[in-house]
Amino acid sequence: MATHSSILLGKSHGWRGHKESDTTERLPFPFPEEEHGLETQRVEVCALGRSQLVEALGSLQLTWRGRREKRARLKTRTPSRQSAGPKGDNIYEWRSTILGPPGSVYEGGVFFLDITFTPEYPFKPPKVTFRTRIYHCNINSQGVICLDILKDNWSPALTISKVLLSICSLLTDCNPADPLVGSIATQYMTNRAEHDRMARQWTKRYAT
Repeated sequence: MATHSSILLGKSHGWRGHKESDTTERLPFPFPEEEHGLETQRVEVCALGRSQLVEALGSLQLTWRGRREKRARLKTRTPSRQSAGPKGDNIYEWRSTILGPPGSVYEGGVFFLDITFTPEYPFKPPKVTFRTRIYHCNINSQGVICLDILKDNWSPALTISKVLLSICSLLTDCNPADPLVGSIATQYMTNRAEHDRMARQWTKRYAT
């Protein structure tokens, strides 16, 4: 009678074969946890022998490769408009770059930001400031950003990628109801054309 086996793909344990007889046999298909990014999968196979298990593993490996290639193609078609990384050996000091969102008054600009982490991170938000001057009612002349997730609405679940995406969204849609620079917020609400002209002028002068 054929026995049944389960092939488990764990987030941190790689490939392994586990038979109902509690005999564990490692199989020759390493699966680096930093690459697969998949949830735990369970596949039942009829274990007539080692060759059938290897064949089943090979099939799963091909599925994983196909998904990884698809993700790579998507990344090629949708390049990231923000990046971040340590300045040097100090992991608490990062430098970030944000490209002005298409269709916004900051389009064509390249904006540099500093990111400083405290020892309490991720339980406390990082300090993020613009190094490049920008004409924006929620960002002052010192580069300080008025953004709720960097203050009271911070969550340890937020990643730097999500923080940068939120900043990009702020460049597309400012929040004049909670301004850091009141005069720019007033101009945005009362004379939008002049506001946009000034924002484009600053982008060309300081960010290109």
